[in-house]
Amino acid sequence: MRLNDLRPASGSKTSAQRVGRGYGSTRGSTAGRGDKGQKSRSGGYHKVGFEGGQMPLQRRLPKRGFRSLSRNRVAEVRLHELMQVQNGDIDLASLKAAGVINRNALRAKVIATGKIDKPVTLRGVGVTAGAREAIEQAGGRVED
Repeated sequence: MRLNDLRPASGSKTSAQRVGRGYGSTRGSTAGRGDKGQKSRSGGYHKVGFEGGQMPLQRRLPKRGFRSLSRNRVAEVRLHELMQVQNGDIDLASLKAAGVINRNALRAKVIATGKIDKPVTLRGVGVTAGAREAIEQAGGRVED
């Protein structure tokens, strides 16, 4: 076998249809474009998303922007707000009871803003590295 003997497999390559070459070619007259209408004309096109004058889908839907739908579900708690909880054991329920976080919050995370001077024990509440260090310096502890 030589390079000049190589051929594509039979049936794998089909020649392009020559359209618009008279009635006898089976692709004459309308040249496979169907009858009438904008898309059958030369130069007939429409923009992507065009719906024939109807208000397009991207304009019917409301703009929402980049505001997270779950923004009210994760609450941030500052260190000095931990002092508002009466007892030293702090979890999600005690933060809600003290009015520190929204009652609809599903999670809470303590951030290192403010100061804490009494020992507290955190259970089931997220903590940043700086907040963990501040709580442990005050004599408290974080249970994961």
